[in-house]
Amino acid sequence: MDKTLGYLRESLSNHLENRIGQSIYKKIISNHYSGEGEFVKDLDENEISYLNGVLKREINYAKREQDHKRTYELNEVYELLF
Repeated sequence: MDKTLGYLRESLSNHLENRIGQSIYKKIISNHYSGEGEFVKDLDENEISYLNGVLKREINYAKREQDHKRTYELNEVYELLF
């Protein structure tokens, strides 16, 4: 699995109470994406909107924790959403 998608999968594991979060998580674990670009192209509008909110919170958390690697990897996906 792509390293960036691994970080995203881990972050999404905290959001499985939501149906859309579950859907995105299942896409990551079920498909063999070559990278985050291919993954983002496979998302529908609702998934993109939901993931946008999740990533904002997760990136802010990573910044507060000074986890620069996690911040960078999650930001790679965030920048591709729109």
